[in-house]
Amino acid sequence: MSGSEKARAKGEQVKGALKESAGRATGDERLTDRGRAEKARGHAREAKEKTKDVFES
Repeated sequence: MSGSEKARAKGEQVKGALKESAGRATGDERLTDRGRAEKARGHAREAKEKTKDVFES
């Protein structure tokens, strides 16, 4: 997994978790949903990069 893509995936996961937490704290369902979606994108990006690593080895 390239370093920049790994950092980008982790960044999306962290930002998503923060948005999700903020949405829950304020009762904003829309923000909670956006946070979940962003976190899921980060997990998907990480899985994609790990899969690429497996096939490159």
